[in-house]
Amino acid sequence: MAGGVFPVDSSPITDGFLGKITLSIVITCIVAASSGLLFGYDLGVSGGVTTMVPFLKKFFPDILRKAAGAEVNMYCVYDSQVLTSFTSSLYLAGLVSSLAASRVTAALGRRNTILLGGAVFLAGGAINGGAENIAMLILGRVLLGFGVGFTNQAAPLYLSEIAPPRWRGAFNTGFQFFLGVGVLVAGCINFVTAKHTWGWRVSLGLAVVPAAVMTVGAFLITDTPSSLVERGKIDQARKALRKARGSSTDVEPELEELVRWSQIAKSMEQEPFKTIFERQYRPHLVMAFAIPFFQQLTGINIVAFYSPNLFQSVGLGHDAALLSAIILGAVNLASLLVSTAIVDRFGRRFLFITGGICMLVSQIAVSVVLAVVTGVHGTKDISKANAVVVLVLLCFYTAGFGWSWGPLTWLIPSEIFPLKIRTTGQSIAVAVQFITIFILSQTFLTMLCHFKFAAFLFYAGWIVVMTMFVIFFLPETKGIPLESMYTIWSKHWFWRRFVKEEVSMNSVSL
Repeated sequence: MAGGVFPVDSSPITDGFLGKITLSIVITCIVAASSGLLFGYDLGVSGGVTTMVPFLKKFFPDILRKAAGAEVNMYCVYDSQVLTSFTSSLYLAGLVSSLAASRVTAALGRRNTILLGGAVFLAGGAINGGAENIAMLILGRVLLGFGVGFTNQAAPLYLSEIAPPRWRGAFNTGFQFFLGVGVLVAGCINFVTAKHTWGWRVSLGLAVVPAAVMTVGAFLITDTPSSLVERGKIDQARKALRKARGSSTDVEPELEELVRWSQIAKSMEQEPFKTIFERQYRPHLVMAFAIPFFQQLTGINIVAFYSPNLFQSVGLGHDAALLSAIILGAVNLASLLVSTAIVDRFGRRFLFITGGICMLVSQIAVSVVLAVVTGVHGTKDISKANAVVVLVLLCFYTAGFGWSWGPLTWLIPSEIFPLKIRTTGQSIAVAVQFITIFILSQTFLTMLCHFKFAAFLFYAGWIVVMTMFVIFFLPETKGIPLESMYTIWSKHWFWRRFVKEEVSMNSVSL
């Protein structure tokens, strides 16, 4: 069906450098994937801390006065630009560092960039835990942002480059799995610390723990063979390949292929940020923008930021609101395990489409329930039973995200780019994600205040758009070696018009 509407699901090259799963690969990928703990912990801890009364009393007293008001719209209690600046400053910093990470990753390697991100994140967590004013809070958040900008760019690349092609999807989803672990652990910590006046300091300060774990672990792993070849360290790349693929595997053919592609990349005089805008890389560039952009417009990180605020607003109470956030985190983690198990069997497109349908139905149902039980203006009280219904629906929504747009947003950009623009493409993808989160986090509480239940319909509409985009424009990438990934575009009904010349040149060079 190469010429039809639906991209082919075949793997053009599946008998190449398959390698095998070794203990070294498993340990290495676990360490690299643990970078997701940093982003996940921050996502999980921020929303819970912003519901803690001692934290609000010290930094955001206006919110407490608003909540104590006699007449209050349940959607508008947490509408505060200072509060959103606290949460979203991290993502603006992440945007800057993710763009810089392209050069850093190419120059220092994937592993060293992960180390750098962990060290900066650790400093940010320490400052936040000891914050005495808004300025310290924002400074800590900015450092956290620089940290996750580096790790979010380097870790998915590391995982895609080191994993055997046949199991690349499963290993790469490890990043999102640890991100989910971070969210869940943060929720549990918030639930315990919320009972103490100093609890917010513990929650924010404990960000140093995942940073320290990941940083120490990164010292124990080697860089990827692709990165080592890119920096001219051929002997180290050979050793890294033998360690990753197993001592009984002949790694010379794979090493020669990496060297060849590295030479092609180095022969280009043009800057990668200019190269990626060439016509032949149009499909890659579109995916680098579209996939992370659409992921954020599922609304998932907004739910993660503000789920405690949201559940408290709809009547579950403070402890129940934090517990609800833990439940969502557990559901997300379970669905990630499902994705890991089937992503290399059923493919990326299947997970995208089924996850999109599940999220769409759930978002529409949430908006209908809220409209019916709280009224058009959101002034009616909602019973705890109906609040539980909202929680259940959001669990279905979280599950749909957890097996689709959650892990695959990190996987797709990290596997589609040729070596010469791989770090640049990943940087663009991460930067798009951060700037989208920044804009949405700046506007969500205000949008919730004005749109009320229709805020969920807003995201439902985008889920329709992104699911149709996947159906018509995203080819299947499962099982294809990174060096052969260019073939998928030439067989796609739409993208082949852009990449025809590139494929022809690659065929000649082979």
